[in-house]
Amino acid sequence: QVQLVESGGGLVQAGGSLRLSCAASGRTFSNYVMAWFRHFPGKERDFVAAIIWTGGGTYYADSVKGRFTISRDNAKNTVYLQMNSLKPEDTAVYYCAAKADVAISVHNWQYRYWGQGTQVTVSS
Repeated sequence: QVQLVESGGGLVQAGGSLRLSCAASGRTFSNYVMAWFRHFPGKERDFVAAIIWTGGGTYYADSVKGRFTISRDNAKNTVYLQMNSLKPEDTAVYYCAAKADVAISVHNWQYRYWGQGTQVTVSS
């Protein structure tokens, strides 16, 4: 059974940084795409970034490009989202998601596995 557990959220001032972690377990993720989405109240979960586990290819939403970096640690089976130059509009619940193939997608409905989410709050 796939399990994704996020951590690292919290409160930070605008301009600050946070690193989110997603610990993955339950199977080998070598043929998976791992992604981060975020949820604003009253809206769908928006794509933030994705990484192909094997090979490390990445893709970012325009709103975070140049500020956020997605990466993975094979030994720890963990995916990270380094968030720099945070803005108040980055405030959201951030979710880790997994997709059982190697095609990156920005559509939340294509990801089968989800974590429980972690709150990120950026104060102005």
